[in-house]
Amino acid sequence: MKLITGCLLSVILSLLVVGVVSATLLRHIVQITPVALALIATTRRASWSPYAALPLFVFWLVIMAFIWLFLLGVATIVSGRFTPIEIAMTIIVGICSLVGARASPRITSGTKISVKVLTFLLFLALQVFAMWLSLRESIAHA
Repeated sequence: MKLITGCLLSVILSLLVVGVVSATLLRHIVQITPVALALIATTRRASWSPYAALPLFVFWLVIMAFIWLFLLGVATIVSGRFTPIEIAMTIIVGICSLVGARASPRITSGTKISVKVLTFLLFLALQVFAMWLSLRESIAHA
């Protein structure tokens, strides 16, 4: 559980750094809200917390992969300008997401499969909603 906690915390801190560097702190605070909720659950050792963290790690790993594909000139799923600090943070988020995604399903608990699936789906939905919300005009340019 400590590994998952450390990975979640690293994702949060890295995304906050990006928010500060890019002057989009509010956008990134909104984006990390589900990650912060999963972090609270893991620090409290909730039996379902690895299944809250897993979809978040997968989500952020996919977002980082889209950024890397853009930076490599392979695809334009995402676009923009990325400073060296932001690029470094994508590497940290990507590594922590990969490590966290591999560690999460390995933690066994007495949690029912239905709770695991519902937790996974709930946190995936929360993360997608947070990303959508963070891209709204009122938040994106605040």
